[in-house]
Amino acid sequence: MRPLDPRLLRYAAATRGTLVAGAALALLQTASIVAFAWLVTDLIVRAIAGESLAALSGTLALLALVVVLRAVLMWAVEAVAARGGARVVGQLRERLVASIGRLGPGWVSHRSAADVTLVAGHGMDALDGYFAKYLPQLIGTAVAMPLLVLTIGWRDLTSGIILAVTLPLVPVFMVLVGWATQEAQKRQWRALSALSSGFLDVVAGLATLKLFGRQHRQETRIRQVSDQYRVHTMRVLRMSFLSGFVLELAASLSVAVIAVTIGLRLLSGSLDLSVGLFVLLLAPEAFLPLRNVGAAYHAAAEGIEAAANAFAIIEAAGEAPAVSAVTPSAASAGLAFADVSVSYDGRAVVDGFSASVPPGTFAVLQAPSGAGKSSVIAAMLGFAPAEGRIQAGGRTDPAGRRDAVAWSGQRPGLLAGTIAENVALGEPADPDRVAAALRDAAAGDVDPDLLLGPGGTGLSGGQAQRVAVARALYRLRSRGCAALVLDEPTSALDAATERELLRSLRRVADGGTAVLVVSHRQAVAEAADLVLTLPGLGEGSRGTAAVAMEEVSGVR
Repeated sequence: MRPLDPRLLRYAAATRGTLVAGAALALLQTASIVAFAWLVTDLIVRAIAGESLAALSGTLALLALVVVLRAVLMWAVEAVAARGGARVVGQLRERLVASIGRLGPGWVSHRSAADVTLVAGHGMDALDGYFAKYLPQLIGTAVAMPLLVLTIGWRDLTSGIILAVTLPLVPVFMVLVGWATQEAQKRQWRALSALSSGFLDVVAGLATLKLFGRQHRQETRIRQVSDQYRVHTMRVLRMSFLSGFVLELAASLSVAVIAVTIGLRLLSGSLDLSVGLFVLLLAPEAFLPLRNVGAAYHAAAEGIEAAANAFAIIEAAGEAPAVSAVTPSAASAGLAFADVSVSYDGRAVVDGFSASVPPGTFAVLQAPSGAGKSSVIAAMLGFAPAEGRIQAGGRTDPAGRRDAVAWSGQRPGLLAGTIAENVALGEPADPDRVAAALRDAAAGDVDPDLLLGPGGTGLSGGQAQRVAVARALYRLRSRGCAALVLDEPTSALDAATERELLRSLRRVADGGTAVLVVSHRQAVAEAADLVLTLPGLGEGSRGTAAVAMEEVSGVR
């Protein structure tokens, strides 16, 4: 990421306001610095000339006012940077999460969940350092440094020329050190990502590890990855200290050259004291923004790396069309598949599947295991690449099809929280509607106020499956979806509960909704109006999107 990546302006509109406000404050700060140097010079020169304290009182009062103004401006710069940074980070995180949603579980399944979480969580938080420390100094450098050099050159051309020659040396050192720091920061980020992924894997598989008595072996692995992260972090810190030393040395030597030339000219009488003192006071201020930028870069390096990863995800998602509500006319179209084919890595999973589920129809999709049933559903929801034409609720675009379908996958995908919150899933939980959804999902015996643990722990397999079906029914009714799609909704149910659920699905279909159920159960096929078949293409045809669909089932 460049010092100021233009993509920030494109993906986070609040960046523009932060830059404008920062530039205005930097201009006022520069004016206060020049005024401070001018007033101090005037006071010292007049005091040496023998003027009384009473004569200097007006200038002293102005100097005190300027000091107060500088303090207020410093506070304002920090406040604007913090407030603007919070808004920008919020907008960027919102854009990032929306992009991940557009890419879908098929994309997520190819990446570590810890990596994606790290970018959206810790990575975005690390941008606070970029906006709070680095960006204000960068703006100050762009505004203050040229103005101070021009002011010094106007008062003393020799000092202005020295500044013009020595100032570019500081950015050269900054670039050289910055390249090394950027590479070290990338290695640190990869180490942090490996640590996060490894720890998440251990926690996810802890029950299995304990079952086989292998949990202690993971301690060594976690310790090794932690040590790698520690080593990379210390390297970044060493480079940060080295960079600060180099920048301070370059700036100090440059100011020393100016001070020596001014001293020699003062001794020779070729330079007036007021000019020399004024230039001496301003010279360090001309280097200060550059030194601060170099120091703040390291504090913002982690956020810069995270932002680059976030931009890559956002650009991978591209511009997706806005999701529109399903209109009554669109809802009347049901589901339709025309010559649909799904392939993964050049290997066909589904080839030429065509079917239609009109409104008011209860259809079941049957096929041998591994024939691609879940891949058909993934393609319908836009989570798997497919050829052919798929229509849901009158919409053919992936976003429109997802909006037209209420779906429940093979895995319930429940979250920590109450049953009611899981059923509503992000929408206001209407008690009556939640109770009706649970009742129609044959889960009327489940308490809506029951609090579940992480992953939906606290329910049996059959109960969790029925809560996932209730979630799909809740979405169907709250959003007026055109179709209800369920993937193996009765696999963990007994025969009596299965019959109860099938009666509810029949009522849903009779209400004008297209119902499509993927199932191996004979009872489901006997209850359906239409049985669709999918010829198998051999073992191992289970696609990546099918696995991804299971991992996020019930979330859409």
